[in-house]
Amino acid sequence: MGNPADETVTSALQLGCDGVRPPGSALYSLLGRLRSALRSPLHARTVWQLRQQIEHQTSLIRQLETDLVRAEIFERASAAARMGVWQCELPSEQLTWSNGSYDLFGFQRGSEVARSEVLKSYSEESLYRLQRVRSNAIETGSGFALEAEIRPPGVEKRWIRISAAVERRNGEPIRLFGIKQDITEERKALDGMRYLAEHDAMTGLANRTQFQNRLAEVCELGGPGGALMLIDLDGFKRVNDTLGHAVGDECLIEFARRLSVVCQSAELIARIGGDEFAALFGPATDLQRIESIAQRLSTAAQEPMNCSGRVFRVGASIGFAFTEEETPTALFARADHALYAAKAAIGATVFRGSSHQPPD
Repeated sequence: MGNPADETVTSALQLGCDGVRPPGSALYSLLGRLRSALRSPLHARTVWQLRQQIEHQTSLIRQLETDLVRAEIFERASAAARMGVWQCELPSEQLTWSNGSYDLFGFQRGSEVARSEVLKSYSEESLYRLQRVRSNAIETGSGFALEAEIRPPGVEKRWIRISAAVERRNGEPIRLFGIKQDITEERKALDGMRYLAEHDAMTGLANRTQFQNRLAEVCELGGPGGALMLIDLDGFKRVNDTLGHAVGDECLIEFARRLSVVCQSAELIARIGGDEFAALFGPATDLQRIESIAQRLSTAAQEPMNCSGRVFRVGASIGFAFTEEETPTALFARADHALYAAKAAIGATVFRGSSHQPPD
């Protein structure tokens, strides 16, 4: 049986002599030392040292293979998660992206991408916010997180979340780096929940919560100029009692449609109760305009309703008040008073709240 040390040396030499290129210049150096060693008598210590170096290089190669596998796994996982790693050198603005970042913006993987081209994908508002927080991060050295809307060429609009950190050297920023992640589905889910929280499920109009919030905003601005209109359906209870709630629901939906058409200039149209509706108009609304809208709405409400094959008529009582420097409660009370005055007046469907006049 041969000497194991000799066999190790011979195997290493055979690897080089067969023309197989070992990875790394260190192994070439090692093979050179092996050839030199074989030209002289072999000592046990020399063979042991050579074997240790071979084992060390083998360990490095295995570690490199492991790192490469891990990098490949990360690339695949991040792409599957619709996220990517990015780096931007300063001040050259040279970009380095992982595959996931290329995919987010619709660029070919591995291609050279100029930051100026990437910025064209951002919506105007998102680009403004990105430039502002990015400049602040570079100046202060702090990172930032930002949700932005992008519209890559040939790709549907999407939302991304950008997380960034700043690397500094001797007090100077040298690069930005971080992660970009597709959050389009997350935004859609949030928008859906927000819509349900702010809109009436039956008619699709704003609900009472959104109406109250907007009314408070209008009153916070102060001063005259806008108008609040309240509408109540006449004869709706009779529809529910005689034709059923299903027909009543169809009636509400149809009236909401007519209301939206007539009051399309309103800033907000809402269903605030069972058969109660409201419309908020902006500062450009004057008395003549609001009365014209109210009259047209009254006429539209009295047009025949055809719901589930049943034809019937309803009416609408309308009251309105112009905004002044007052609380939302006070403004609503004035419009509500006008509404009930319209209901009480024989043959009247429109009534203006209080004696306050809109501005000239």
